[in-house]
Amino acid sequence: MASVPARPGDKMIMSSPGLAAWLAEQRVSLALTTYQAGRLFFIGRKGDGGLRAHERLIEHCQGLWTDGTDLWTSGKSTLWRFRNDLAEGERTRMGADRRYVPREGRVTGAIDIHDIAVGTFDREWSGPIFVATAFNCLATTSDTASFRPLWRPPFISAMIGEDRCHLNGLAMDGDRPAFATAVSRSDVADGWRERRRDGGIVIDIESGETIGAGLSMPHSPRLHGGKLWVLNSGRGELGFVDPADGRFTPVAFCPGYARGLVFAGRFAVVGLSRPRNNHTFEGLELNERLATKDAVPRCGLLVVDTETGRTVEWLRFAHSVDELYDVALLFNVAQAEAVGFRGEDIESIVDWE
Repeated sequence: MASVPARPGDKMIMSSPGLAAWLAEQRVSLALTTYQAGRLFFIGRKGDGGLRAHERLIEHCQGLWTDGTDLWTSGKSTLWRFRNDLAEGERTRMGADRRYVPREGRVTGAIDIHDIAVGTFDREWSGPIFVATAFNCLATTSDTASFRPLWRPPFISAMIGEDRCHLNGLAMDGDRPAFATAVSRSDVADGWRERRRDGGIVIDIESGETIGAGLSMPHSPRLHGGKLWVLNSGRGELGFVDPADGRFTPVAFCPGYARGLVFAGRFAVVGLSRPRNNHTFEGLELNERLATKDAVPRCGLLVVDTETGRTVEWLRFAHSVDELYDVALLFNVAQAEAVGFRGEDIESIVDWE
Protein backbone atom coordinates (compact mmCIF):
# COMPACT_ATOMS: atom_id res chain seq x y z
CA MET A 1 0.00 0.00 0.00
CA ALA A 2 1.60 3.26 -1.13
CA SER A 3 1.49 6.44 0.89
CA VAL A 4 -0.88 9.26 0.02
CA PRO A 5 0.82 11.88 -2.18
CA ALA A 6 1.84 14.98 -0.28
CA ARG A 7 -0.05 18.22 -0.64
CA PRO A 8 1.59 21.61 -0.16
CA GLY A 9 1.96 22.23 3.55
CA ASP A 10 1.42 18.59 4.59
CA LYS A 11 3.72 17.41 7.35
CA MET A 12 5.88 14.42 6.51
CA ILE A 13 6.29 13.34 10.14
CA MET A 14 3.61 13.23 12.83
CA SER A 15 4.02 11.98 16.39
CA SER A 16 2.16 11.36 19.60
CA PRO A 17 2.08 14.41 21.91
CA GLY A 18 4.32 12.71 24.46
CA LEU A 19 7.10 11.37 22.22
CA ALA A 20 9.51 14.26 22.83
CA ALA A 21 8.98 13.97 26.58
CA TRP A 22 9.56 10.21 26.41
CA LEU A 23 12.86 10.77 24.59
CA ALA A 24 13.85 13.26 27.31
CA GLU A 25 12.89 10.87 30.12
CA GLN A 26 14.92 8.06 28.58
CA ARG A 27 17.77 10.43 27.63
CA VAL A 28 17.85 9.08 24.07
CA SER A 29 17.37 10.12 20.48
CA LEU A 30 16.52 7.93 17.50
CA ALA A 31 18.23 6.87 14.30
CA LEU A 32 16.41 4.95 11.59
CA THR A 33 16.88 3.79 8.02
CA THR A 34 14.31 4.01 5.23
CA TYR A 35 14.79 1.26 2.69
CA GLN A 36 12.56 2.47 -0.13
CA ALA A 37 13.21 6.22 0.29
CA GLY A 38 16.97 5.78 0.77
CA ARG A 39 17.40 7.99 3.82
CA LEU A 40 19.16 7.86 7.17
CA PHE A 41 17.00 9.79 9.66
CA PHE A 42 17.76 11.16 13.11
CA ILE A 43 14.87 12.12 15.40
CA GLY A 44 15.89 14.24 18.39
CA ARG A 45 14.81 16.96 20.80
CA LYS A 46 15.24 20.68 20.24
CA GLY A 47 16.01 23.08 23.06
CA ASP A 48 12.37 24.17 23.23
CA GLY A 49 11.22 20.59 23.80
CA GLY A 50 9.96 19.96 20.27
CA LEU A 51 11.09 17.24 17.89
CA ARG A 52 13.75 17.75 15.24
CA ALA A 53 14.26 15.46 12.23
CA HIS A 54 17.49 15.40 10.25
CA GLU A 55 18.14 13.25 7.17
CA ARG A 56 20.84 12.19 4.75
CA LEU A 57 20.40 10.33 1.45
CA ILE A 58 21.91 6.84 1.30
CA GLU A 59 20.63 4.66 -1.52
CA HIS A 60 18.92 1.42 -0.40
CA CYS A 61 19.71 2.18 3.25
CA GLN A 62 18.99 -0.83 5.50
CA GLY A 63 21.15 -2.17 8.35
CA LEU A 64 22.07 0.18 11.21
CA TRP A 65 24.33 -0.11 14.26
CA THR A 66 25.80 2.48 16.62
CA ASP A 67 27.52 2.68 19.98
CA GLY A 68 27.10 6.46 20.03
CA THR A 69 30.56 7.14 18.63
CA ASP A 70 30.69 5.00 15.49
CA LEU A 71 27.65 4.44 13.28
CA TRP A 72 27.52 1.77 10.58
CA THR A 73 24.86 1.59 7.91
CA SER A 74 24.47 -0.15 4.58
CA GLY A 75 23.82 1.22 1.14
CA LYS A 76 23.01 -0.51 -2.13
CA SER A 77 26.59 -1.57 -2.77
CA THR A 78 28.57 -0.04 0.11
CA LEU A 79 28.93 -0.47 3.87
CA TRP A 80 29.42 2.95 5.45
CA ARG A 81 31.07 3.89 8.74
CA PHE A 82 30.38 7.32 10.26
CA ARG A 83 32.08 8.69 13.38
CA ASN A 84 31.09 11.46 15.77
CA ASP A 85 33.58 14.34 15.68
CA LEU A 86 32.08 16.59 18.36
CA ALA A 87 33.76 16.87 21.74
CA GLU A 88 31.73 16.63 24.96
CA GLY A 89 29.61 19.76 25.30
CA GLU A 90 30.21 20.89 21.69
CA ARG A 91 27.22 21.71 19.48
CA THR A 92 26.59 22.32 15.78
CA ARG A 93 24.91 25.47 14.47
CA MET A 94 21.55 23.71 14.74
CA GLY A 95 22.19 22.53 18.29
CA ALA A 96 23.08 18.87 17.64
CA ASP A 97 25.35 17.22 20.20
CA ARG A 98 26.40 14.42 17.80
CA ARG A 99 27.71 14.97 14.29
CA TYR A 100 28.45 11.84 12.30
CA VAL A 101 31.10 12.28 9.63
CA PRO A 102 31.57 9.60 6.93
CA ARG A 103 34.98 8.05 7.53
CA GLU A 104 34.94 4.76 5.66
CA GLY A 105 33.09 3.22 2.75
CA ARG A 106 33.58 -0.47 1.96
CA VAL A 107 32.42 -1.41 -1.54
CA THR A 108 30.68 -4.77 -1.21
CA GLY A 109 28.61 -4.92 -4.35
CA ALA A 110 24.88 -5.58 -4.22
CA ILE A 111 24.90 -8.31 -1.55
CA ASP A 112 21.73 -6.99 0.14
CA ILE A 113 23.13 -6.21 3.59
CA HIS A 114 20.47 -6.44 6.30
CA ASP A 115 21.29 -6.42 10.06
CA ILE A 116 24.68 -5.05 11.16
CA ALA A 117 26.61 -5.40 14.42
CA VAL A 118 30.15 -4.97 15.68
CA GLY A 119 31.69 -7.82 17.66
CA THR A 120 33.92 -10.89 17.58
CA PHE A 121 33.64 -14.19 15.77
CA ASP A 122 35.30 -17.46 16.86
CA ARG A 123 37.55 -15.41 19.16
CA GLU A 124 39.88 -14.84 16.20
CA TRP A 125 38.40 -11.80 14.53
CA SER A 126 36.62 -8.62 15.59
CA GLY A 127 34.94 -5.83 13.66
CA PRO A 128 31.72 -5.30 11.71
CA ILE A 129 29.50 -8.35 11.21
CA PHE A 130 26.57 -8.18 8.83
CA VAL A 131 23.95 -10.35 7.19
CA ALA A 132 24.74 -10.74 3.48
CA THR A 133 21.21 -11.77 2.55
CA ALA A 134 21.89 -12.39 -1.13
CA PHE A 135 24.53 -14.96 -0.13
CA ASN A 136 22.65 -16.50 2.85
CA CYS A 137 25.48 -15.84 5.30
CA LEU A 138 27.00 -13.71 8.02
CA ALA A 139 29.98 -11.82 6.69
CA THR A 140 32.50 -9.11 7.39
CA THR A 141 34.64 -6.71 5.40
CA SER A 142 37.66 -7.75 3.38
CA ASP A 143 40.67 -5.76 2.19
CA THR A 144 40.91 -7.84 -0.99
CA ALA A 145 37.34 -8.88 -1.85
CA SER A 146 33.73 -7.73 -1.63
CA PHE A 147 33.25 -9.50 1.71
CA ARG A 148 34.52 -12.34 3.86
CA PRO A 149 31.98 -15.06 4.78
CA LEU A 150 31.90 -16.01 8.48
CA TRP A 151 28.95 -18.39 8.87
CA ARG A 152 25.97 -19.78 7.01
CA PRO A 153 23.05 -21.97 8.11
CA PRO A 154 23.84 -25.69 7.88
CA PHE A 155 20.97 -26.28 5.45
CA ILE A 156 22.53 -23.91 2.87
CA SER A 157 24.67 -26.15 0.69
CA ALA A 158 26.72 -23.58 -1.24
CA MET A 159 28.08 -20.03 -1.10
CA ILE A 160 26.17 -18.57 -4.00
CA GLY A 161 24.28 -15.33 -4.58
CA GLU A 162 20.78 -16.75 -4.84
CA ASP A 163 19.01 -15.49 -1.66
CA ARG A 164 17.71 -18.97 -0.91
CA CYS A 165 16.38 -18.62 2.67
CA HIS A 166 16.30 -14.81 3.05
CA LEU A 167 18.57 -14.72 6.08
CA ASN A 168 18.00 -11.24 7.51
CA GLY A 169 18.27 -10.79 11.29
CA LEU A 170 21.17 -10.97 13.76
CA ALA A 171 20.96 -11.04 17.57
CA MET A 172 24.15 -10.37 19.51
CA ASP A 173 24.92 -11.76 22.96
CA GLY A 174 27.33 -9.09 24.12
CA ASP A 175 29.89 -8.99 21.31
CA ARG A 176 29.11 -12.52 20.05
CA PRO A 177 26.68 -13.40 17.23
CA ALA A 178 24.09 -15.59 18.93
CA PHE A 179 20.90 -15.99 16.85
CA ALA A 180 19.76 -15.35 13.29
CA THR A 181 16.37 -15.18 11.60
CA ALA A 182 15.43 -16.40 8.12
CA VAL A 183 12.17 -16.51 6.21
CA SER A 184 12.60 -20.22 5.43
CA ARG A 185 14.93 -23.23 5.33
CA SER A 186 14.94 -23.20 1.54
CA ASP A 187 18.10 -24.28 -0.29
CA VAL A 188 17.02 -23.24 -3.79
CA ALA A 189 17.21 -19.84 -5.46
CA ASP A 190 14.49 -17.48 -4.20
CA GLY A 191 12.81 -20.43 -2.49
CA TRP A 192 11.83 -18.41 0.59
CA ARG A 193 9.03 -16.62 -1.22
CA GLU A 194 6.79 -19.69 -1.15
CA ARG A 195 7.29 -20.05 2.63
CA ARG A 196 6.50 -16.50 3.73
CA ARG A 197 3.34 -17.30 5.69
CA ASP A 198 4.70 -19.93 8.09
CA GLY A 199 8.23 -20.98 7.12
CA GLY A 200 10.14 -18.49 9.29
CA ILE A 201 12.83 -19.75 11.66
CA VAL A 202 15.26 -18.67 14.37
CA ILE A 203 18.70 -20.31 14.29
CA ASP A 204 21.24 -20.76 17.08
CA ILE A 205 24.45 -19.63 15.37
CA GLU A 206 26.86 -21.63 17.52
CA SER A 207 25.08 -24.97 17.17
CA GLY A 208 23.37 -24.38 13.81
CA GLU A 209 20.14 -25.75 15.28
CA THR A 210 16.74 -24.26 14.50
CA ILE A 211 15.31 -23.23 17.87
CA GLY A 212 12.13 -21.55 16.61
CA ALA A 213 9.90 -22.35 13.63
CA GLY A 214 6.46 -21.65 12.17
CA LEU A 215 7.01 -17.90 12.11
CA SER A 216 5.97 -15.54 9.32
CA MET A 217 8.84 -13.54 7.81
CA PRO A 218 10.62 -12.96 11.16
CA HIS A 219 13.03 -10.02 11.51
CA SER A 220 15.18 -8.17 14.04
CA PRO A 221 16.00 -10.78 16.71
CA ARG A 222 17.33 -9.09 19.85
CA LEU A 223 18.44 -10.35 23.28
CA HIS A 224 17.11 -8.12 26.04
CA GLY A 225 16.11 -8.66 29.64
CA GLY A 226 16.86 -12.38 29.48
CA LYS A 227 14.54 -12.95 26.50
CA LEU A 228 15.06 -13.53 22.78
CA TRP A 229 12.77 -10.97 21.18
CA VAL A 230 11.66 -11.31 17.54
CA LEU A 231 9.39 -9.40 15.19
CA ASN A 232 6.98 -11.88 13.60
CA SER A 233 6.55 -9.47 10.72
CA GLY A 234 4.07 -11.37 8.55
CA ARG A 235 1.60 -11.47 11.43
CA GLY A 236 2.32 -8.02 12.83
CA GLU A 237 3.63 -9.24 16.17
CA LEU A 238 6.30 -8.23 18.67
CA GLY A 239 7.11 -11.17 20.92
CA PHE A 240 9.78 -13.52 22.22
CA VAL A 241 10.95 -17.05 21.51
CA ASP A 242 11.82 -19.55 24.23
CA PRO A 243 15.00 -21.29 22.99
CA ALA A 244 14.19 -24.32 25.14
CA ASP A 245 10.97 -25.27 23.35
CA GLY A 246 10.80 -22.85 20.39
CA ARG A 247 7.49 -21.38 21.50
CA PHE A 248 6.76 -17.83 20.31
CA THR A 249 4.83 -15.63 22.74
CA PRO A 250 3.29 -12.49 21.21
CA VAL A 251 3.32 -9.36 23.38
CA ALA A 252 1.91 -6.64 21.13
CA PHE A 253 0.21 -6.22 17.75
CA CYS A 254 2.00 -3.91 15.31
CA PRO A 255 -0.21 -2.15 12.71
CA GLY A 256 2.29 -2.49 9.87
CA TYR A 257 5.06 -4.70 8.55
CA ALA A 258 7.44 -4.71 11.54
CA ARG A 259 11.20 -4.41 10.95
CA GLY A 260 13.72 -2.76 13.26
CA LEU A 261 13.77 -3.27 17.02
CA VAL A 262 15.68 -1.69 19.90
CA PHE A 263 15.10 -1.41 23.65
CA ALA A 264 15.26 1.26 26.34
CA GLY A 265 14.58 -0.50 29.62
CA ARG A 266 11.11 -2.03 29.48
CA PHE A 267 10.25 -0.14 26.31
CA ALA A 268 10.62 -1.56 22.80
CA VAL A 269 10.92 0.76 19.80
CA VAL A 270 9.55 -0.99 16.72
CA GLY A 271 9.83 0.11 13.09
CA LEU A 272 6.76 -0.22 10.83
CA SER A 273 6.37 -0.24 7.06
CA ARG A 274 3.49 -0.12 4.62
CA PRO A 275 3.66 -3.38 2.65
CA ARG A 276 4.27 -2.97 -1.06
CA ASN A 277 1.63 -4.14 -3.52
CA ASN A 278 3.65 -7.09 -4.79
CA HIS A 279 4.04 -10.83 -4.29
CA THR A 280 6.37 -10.44 -1.30
CA PHE A 281 3.58 -9.13 0.92
CA GLU A 282 0.55 -10.89 -0.58
CA GLY A 283 -1.24 -13.55 1.44
CA LEU A 284 0.20 -12.61 4.82
CA GLU A 285 -1.89 -12.91 7.96
CA LEU A 286 -0.96 -9.30 8.74
CA ASN A 287 -3.37 -8.10 6.05
CA GLU A 288 -6.20 -10.18 7.51
CA ARG A 289 -5.54 -8.92 11.05
CA LEU A 290 -5.46 -5.31 9.90
CA ALA A 291 -8.80 -5.78 8.14
CA THR A 292 -10.30 -7.34 11.29
CA LYS A 293 -9.18 -4.30 13.29
CA ASP A 294 -10.44 -1.90 10.57
CA ALA A 295 -6.93 -0.47 10.27
CA VAL A 296 -4.52 0.39 7.50
CA PRO A 297 -0.77 -0.30 7.70
CA ARG A 298 1.42 2.51 8.97
CA CYS A 299 4.98 3.56 8.33
CA GLY A 300 6.74 4.86 11.42
CA LEU A 301 7.68 3.84 14.94
CA LEU A 302 5.88 2.41 17.95
CA VAL A 303 7.10 2.67 21.53
CA VAL A 304 5.69 -0.40 23.30
CA ASP A 305 5.67 -1.06 27.02
CA THR A 306 6.71 -4.72 27.04
CA GLU A 307 5.21 -5.27 30.50
CA THR A 308 1.69 -4.39 29.32
CA GLY A 309 1.86 -4.67 25.51
CA ARG A 310 0.51 -1.11 25.21
CA THR A 311 1.73 1.40 22.66
CA VAL A 312 2.69 4.43 24.75
CA GLU A 313 4.12 6.69 22.02
CA TRP A 314 4.33 6.68 18.24
CA LEU A 315 5.78 8.43 15.19
CA ARG A 316 4.31 8.23 11.70
CA PHE A 317 5.47 9.16 8.19
CA ALA A 318 2.40 10.63 6.50
CA HIS A 319 3.90 10.59 3.00
CA SER A 320 7.10 10.14 0.95
CA VAL A 321 8.43 7.31 3.16
CA ASP A 322 6.71 3.91 3.03
CA GLU A 323 9.31 1.45 4.35
CA LEU A 324 11.66 1.41 7.32
CA TYR A 325 14.29 -1.23 7.87
CA ASP A 326 16.16 -0.60 11.11
CA VAL A 327 16.08 1.62 14.19
CA ALA A 328 18.72 2.44 16.82
CA LEU A 329 18.89 4.48 20.01
CA LEU A 330 21.53 7.10 20.73
CA PHE A 331 21.86 7.14 24.51
CA ASN A 332 22.61 10.45 26.28
CA VAL A 333 22.14 12.30 22.97
CA ALA A 334 19.57 15.06 22.52
CA GLN A 335 19.83 15.35 18.74
CA ALA A 336 22.18 14.12 16.04
CA GLU A 337 23.21 15.08 12.52
CA ALA A 338 25.22 13.44 9.76
CA VAL A 339 27.47 15.16 7.25
CA GLY A 340 26.58 14.47 3.62
CA PHE A 341 28.92 13.04 1.03
CA ARG A 342 29.01 16.26 -0.99
CA GLY A 343 29.07 19.98 -0.29
CA GLU A 344 30.80 22.53 1.89
CA ASP A 345 30.43 20.66 5.16
CA ILE A 346 32.41 17.59 4.17
CA GLU A 347 34.96 19.75 2.34
CA SER A 348 35.58 21.91 5.41
CA ILE A 349 35.91 19.12 8.01
CA VAL A 350 39.62 18.43 8.08
CA ASP A 351 41.32 17.07 11.19
CA TRP A 352 44.15 14.76 12.18
CA GLU A 353 45.22 12.42 14.96
